[in-house]
Amino acid sequence: MNEGGDKMVTNVGSASAVRSKTRGSKGRKKKGPFLKVKSGSAMVPIYRTETKGRVRYMLSFYRDERRMRKVFTSLDCAKREALFVAQRIQVGMQHVTDLKPHERDSFKAAVAMLDKTGIPLVAAVEDYIRARDLAGTESLAAMASEYGRHFKKVVQRVSIPEVVAEMLLHREQDGASKVYMGQLKTTLNRFALRFPGEILDTTSQEIDAWLRSLDVAPGTRNSMLRCIKVFFSFARSRNYLPEERNTAADSVRLVKNVSDDVTIFTPAQMEVILHAAPPRLVPILAIGAFSGIRVAELNRLDWSAVNLERRIIEIRAGQAKTASRRVVPITDNLAAWLEPLKRTGKVVSAKNMHVDVSALARALKIEWPRNVLRHSFISYRIADVKSADQVALEAGNSPSIIFKHYRELTTEAQAEKWFSIMPKEGQWQNTFTWDRRNKRITLNGKVIEN
Repeated sequence: MNEGGDKMVTNVGSASAVRSKTRGSKGRKKKGPFLKVKSGSAMVPIYRTETKGRVRYMLSFYRDERRMRKVFTSLDCAKREALFVAQRIQVGMQHVTDLKPHERDSFKAAVAMLDKTGIPLVAAVEDYIRARDLAGTESLAAMASEYGRHFKKVVQRVSIPEVVAEMLLHREQDGASKVYMGQLKTTLNRFALRFPGEILDTTSQEIDAWLRSLDVAPGTRNSMLRCIKVFFSFARSRNYLPEERNTAADSVRLVKNVSDDVTIFTPAQMEVILHAAPPRLVPILAIGAFSGIRVAELNRLDWSAVNLERRIIEIRAGQAKTASRRVVPITDNLAAWLEPLKRTGKVVSAKNMHVDVSALARALKIEWPRNVLRHSFISYRIADVKSADQVALEAGNSPSIIFKHYRELTTEAQAEKWFSIMPKEGQWQNTFTWDRRNKRITLNGKVIEN
């Protein structure tokens, strides 16, 4: 029997049999090994004994300066064990012979199965134990099958910074507005800095904890979460996340924004502000109050989109918050406010005009709540036309939001007064300046400390 260059020598049916032929002191032959098994220069003898018709095969060898014996009922088993012992003696690893034959067979079979994968036996056992601990009583095969069903379409494992860079590039190529791109970059670059690892490893608990740690206003936090939800949806569309499962961001809920309460001007307050306004501030006040255009949309609006003949204002897709075009009607009183103005270039020609508008309201002892002009328009408009769907189209919002937040805040009579506010006599001679350094307002020649 030859295996890996090692030799097994027997004296059964072999011309090269080796048998001990020493004689005892009384002239009779001393019984020698039944056969000898060699590996290199190491040799292990096998002795055959028979007692009451039962045959036994015994190995005799030395380990740690002690004589060791092992008995087998099968010659084949004895041969395999003798060869193994001889091989270990040859390489100086006698201690390994502690393994029983069936244990050694299992060891060899496990190593053979792992040869195809290139995974060491110890690493495979460690991985199995970890998986077994995680699985509990569940079947590992069933869990692996379920994992494969959900993750088979994931093309590769990518990091969050890599997906952020890819998404921003795609949005720019798709023509997203500069304002929207700025919001995405600010939020997602900050998100990628906090989570530089693989997107598959990010959990909803981690996202929620991070947003809570930022100590920002509820509205800001919700805005950031919406960007993150869009980001995870993009990653799923690129097969970086399982298609049939919710993303980590989907499980994170928006927070209640207590500042969502709608505050509006009364028709009398709006009339006071408009009648005191100089010509350069009229576009912001009149368009905001009587068309409900958002501040960000108004900042991007050009006079070429204001058509008094057709009585419409066109909000182009690149200007709208929702990235979709819409047309806002020009009411009769809004036309009266816009007609005398010089309508070229940008409607809002300087950023400080919004600051001047709020300063004008303060000079008139009127508080200026956030988004008050848009809130006022929607509230009076739905009272006037009595259709949430129509107002939603004009304002670029959803009918459910219009119905939930703005319905029944005003009456039809109040709405009639709102859309009847017209320029007064001498309106276009109004003057207004604000000395920010000294906090001094001059309104129609009258100095007002602010």
